[in-house]
Amino acid sequence: MTAAQADLQAEFLELPEGVRIDHPEVTDGAALWRIAKDSEALDLNSSYSYLLWCRDFAGTSVVARTGDGRPVGFVTAYLRPDRPRTLLVWQVAVDTAHRGRGLAARLLDVLMARVTTEHGVTGIETTITPGNTASERLFTSFAARHGASVERDVLFEAGQFPDGPHDPEVLYRIGPLPAHPARTPSLPHVPRSVS
Repeated sequence: MTAAQADLQAEFLELPEGVRIDHPEVTDGAALWRIAKDSEALDLNSSYSYLLWCRDFAGTSVVARTGDGRPVGFVTAYLRPDRPRTLLVWQVAVDTAHRGRGLAARLLDVLMARVTTEHGVTGIETTITPGNTASERLFTSFAARHGASVERDVLFEAGQFPDGPHDPEVLYRIGPLPAHPARTPSLPHVPRSVS
């Protein structure tokens, strides 16, 4: 662990013993799919989408790994094309054996510290279905820790989903977020693909 990671670890929530935060790699796609499937709370995307996510959005996502490198949690996110200072958090999930230790909050804090510095992010968005109290708590406590406000609006009504019954998706807008350049985590460099 580098000095910057140690400072970040002390400044935010503490990581469980033997767990480190890293960039996702394509080889993590299957594990992320399994963690999402086992969550029983997330909409499960195709396994292909998790592989693509780990390739194309590794720079705006994070994964928690055990000492042997096995993924046990993740946050997938991307910068909104029409609002590049807004990070849309797509999914947050933690393996059953590692829940209840603040790992999801830690992942979110590390990711936000990095994208705030690297991309000038000033706010985040996410969608949460009504009744998903774990996600509601995660994001409202994130806003409180960072002194940001939370706005909620229905983004997609239940009737807009073509594949059967689906709860509405409520958009949470959190911001403005303060800049914290000193809190930048020292994660490995993610090579950019060349078209």
